Amino acid sequence: MVYRFISAGIIAVGYASINAMPTDSIAPTESHTLVPKEEVPGLKRLWGFARHRRGKVIAATIYTTLGKVMDVMPEVLIGGVIDVIVRGQGSFIATMFGVTDRWQQLVALTILNAFIWFFESLFGYLGAVTWRNLSQSIEHELRTDVYAHVQNLEVAWFEDNTTGGVSSVLNDDINQLERFLDGGAAAILNVFWNIVLVGAVFAASSPLLTLLAFVPIPLIVLGSIRYQKILGPYYSKVRESVAELSSTLSANLGGITTIKAFAAEGKEAERLAKVSNDYLEANREAIRYSAAFVPLIRMLILAGFTCTLIVGGWLVLEKKLEVSVYSVLVFMTQRLLWPMTGLGDTLDQYQRAMASVRRIFALRDVEPAMQPGTVHLPEPIRGEVAFQGITFGYGDGAEILKGIDLTIPAGETHAIVGATGAGKSTLIRLLLRFHDPKLGAVTIDGNDLRSLSYASLRNAIGYVSQDVFLFHGTVRENIAYGRQDASLEEIQEAARQAEAHEFIEQLPNGYDTVVGERGQKLSGGQRQRLSIARALLKNPPILVLDEATSAVDNETEAAIQRSLAKVTKGRTTLMIAHRLSTIRDADRIWVLEAGKIIEAGTHEELTAQPGLYSALWRVQTGEAATA
Repeated sequence: MVYRFISAGIIAVGYASINAMPTDSIAPTESHTLVPKEEVPGLKRLWGFARHRRGKVIAATIYTTLGKVMDVMPEVLIGGVIDVIVRGQGSFIATMFGVTDRWQQLVALTILNAFIWFFESLFGYLGAVTWRNLSQSIEHELRTDVYAHVQNLEVAWFEDNTTGGVSSVLNDDINQLERFLDGGAAAILNVFWNIVLVGAVFAASSPLLTLLAFVPIPLIVLGSIRYQKILGPYYSKVRESVAELSSTLSANLGGITTIKAFAAEGKEAERLAKVSNDYLEANREAIRYSAAFVPLIRMLILAGFTCTLIVGGWLVLEKKLEVSVYSVLVFMTQRLLWPMTGLGDTLDQYQRAMASVRRIFALRDVEPAMQPGTVHLPEPIRGEVAFQGITFGYGDGAEILKGIDLTIPAGETHAIVGATGAGKSTLIRLLLRFHDPKLGAVTIDGNDLRSLSYASLRNAIGYVSQDVFLFHGTVRENIAYGRQDASLEEIQEAARQAEAHEFIEQLPNGYDTVVGERGQKLSGGQRQRLSIARALLKNPPILVLDEATSAVDNETEAAIQRSLAKVTKGRTTLMIAHRLSTIRDADRIWVLEAGKIIEAGTHEELTAQPGLYSALWRVQTGEAATA
């Protein structure tokens, strides 16, 4: 019952604080997709998420409660000691336990005090360990849960939101929550039990002093809540500023080579300084208001303490209150009111944490615009790919693909060519189901991609992108990324097929060489060949090559072409290339212009007739220049 009462009290404070915040105060900086669908108090959402940790919460609450009981007892013992010294054989201990010798009474109180301090330390330790482990567990579970959710969002969502903004939520906001859970929850419980226990001592001693000592408490609590309502928007602005700062840092560090290539270090330093200054100013505003809270609380504490000193002293002089009881109440008044100064800091942490919680759950509430299917591709996968009446455009923009009908029979190699912006890479994005067409359907072996599970679809495709991405790890780990159970022999064979084995062997640690973030320790051609090896190791029925040889020299390109000629046999292959020499052996070449197919045929058929492909071929072979 006590546990439920405490929980209800904490949640009530949460409701009071958060409901007063503006509805747009937690909106992220980058996209409306992070705004919660409904205004749900952050504490309620957090409690719902951590329900399976209820046992730990109960245990931590019990430890904190018992620790607070032990913490209050020394003041009572001080009164007992004074009572023994002043009244002697007429003291409370002598009356209750029949111990009349003052020395024995003092020894008994001293032993009791030692036990109290021991148990206070024990419960303090258990409470701290339980609360901190609980906060770490919730932090871990929340971060992994939100990250898993974010990974399931469609590619289009990531195009509308910066990685820095998302990283800010997954790192800084969750860390902010952890800081509150680490000590703030226990602090709220300590204040609650402090009022209850000290209030009980006061009530048993003097109703008049109870009234006078407790008058400031409602003012302090209500003032704290009201003050934190005022601070709410300032802390939300701080959270938004730090998200912008994280986004800028992430973008600049990722593009450091471009910054250096354009000698833009000074410009970017100035831009970061501006963003950092915005964060600084947002914090200054929050600090300016929050720092004024404790001095105001101290004035209320002074009023309560003064009442106890003056009125309590008068009652002693009038023989209406024992000196020992008066001493206890003086100590208890400070014990009662002084922790209230920390209430401001606790609610300050709480407000920051709840601003972060709402950003965290706003991200978690984002619903994927595309849902995976449940069908698995029937085995064996033949690999026939068909684009049927495809019309597509990004968002509300113009249509990029217009009525595309294109079929790749199983086991054949087809190529797509066309000018930049014709829609070549968009076709591949539709095949990987990064997007869904507005009209028409993409199928594999007659199965609409929208009916397939993501795993079934993408495991059937080996993809080599023009923009190669390598993870910070070893060469071996990067090649085996799609098949982590692959043996070293299988990895080496894939590298040989991609013409990568020779240069890998010459690296300092061979296949155990760390490639650096995004493979920055390797050349563009080397990264490209590792990417091809990674795709080949999957041994997929469908191979997609998006400018797979764009970053290699002519000699390496020729070697890769020989390898691809072998690995594409019996495998459906879709190639995009600007170098027409790399696709001249394709079974069929599709020519795109302005989102439409204007030509299709073999290399010989297309060069034998006037058209865009023939013109491109003449330009690339130099015939146009000599004509």
